Amino acid sequence: MGIDLALLWAIIILFGVMMYVVMDGFDLGIGVLYLFVPGKDDRDVMMNTVAPVWDGNETWLVLGGAGLLAAFPLAYAVILSAFMLPLVFMLLGLIFRGVAFEFRFKAGASARHFWDKAFIAGSIAATFFQGVTLGAYIDGVPIANGAYAGGPLDWLRPFPIFTGFGLIVAYALLGCTWLVFKTEGRLQRRMVQLARPLTLGLLAVIIALSVWTPLAHPRIAERWFSMPNLLWFAPVPVLVALTAYALLRALRTEPHAGPFLLTLVLVFLGYSGLGISLWPNVIPPDVSIWDASGPAQSQGFTLVGALLIIPMILMYTAWSYYVFRGKVKSGEGYH
Repeated sequence: MGIDLALLWAIIILFGVMMYVVMDGFDLGIGVLYLFVPGKDDRDVMMNTVAPVWDGNETWLVLGGAGLLAAFPLAYAVILSAFMLPLVFMLLGLIFRGVAFEFRFKAGASARHFWDKAFIAGSIAATFFQGVTLGAYIDGVPIANGAYAGGPLDWLRPFPIFTGFGLIVAYALLGCTWLVFKTEGRLQRRMVQLARPLTLGLLAVIIALSVWTPLAHPRIAERWFSMPNLLWFAPVPVLVALTAYALLRALRTEPHAGPFLLTLVLVFLGYSGLGISLWPNVIPPDVSIWDASGPAQSQGFTLVGALLIIPMILMYTAWSYYVFRGKVKSGEGYH
């Protein structure tokens, strides 16, 4: 029996996207949280918690996109055609916040407020349009003769828009619990206060999406409530409830890394629910990873490179976080 290259590449791409959500989610969330923290010193500390590592987080996004092109060229062409506008808006948001990130540290007092606003706007835009793209992807992508058959604004529907706002809440909670982990004193107490309503807000988003998704997408409903998928999906809502309860309890004590780790579990559970809903389709509703698979020679050749590069990315990422471990205090910085 030969190696299923399409399956291996699907696992690599899913892993890359999940790592991006984990690594860049709290980073974008900090930009959203700037709305609730007006003080310059606190904003400096917030930014300095991610300053040493933030620019490596998008590596996983590049890996996911490059892997899609190499392994599933049909999916790459169709998905980019379908979601060109939200993806462009997302990238503009990432570029804008990246520029703001660097310029804010160099700006004088009179100009800093502009870069703060740019950082907030870029973070919200990038997060929102990531969520919109996800929601539109779940809605499904029409195909005719191997090409995208929809219009440029098909993504502009209620479900994707709601998903965009839902992702803002998720990333804000990731950023909030990251700051609980990395800061102390007044700023940490402020983040603990914000984390409680954000946890409840994320739970509300999860419940709304859990009801809306099967009602709006009969094929997904069939997947959820048919055997053996029901056995895979049934533990997810229970685990979500238990994790949210544990997170709220952790916030009542003297929190450290616990709330952040529990938030990551919540995100992973949501990601697993998405996988159960769509697997093995790479272009919903009915184009599987094998239907969209590229030539075996291309997949095998690029797989060798991926298996060499991914461990290197993991090693330098782990080393970066290890070197810059510990609390970040006011007055400390990396710029």
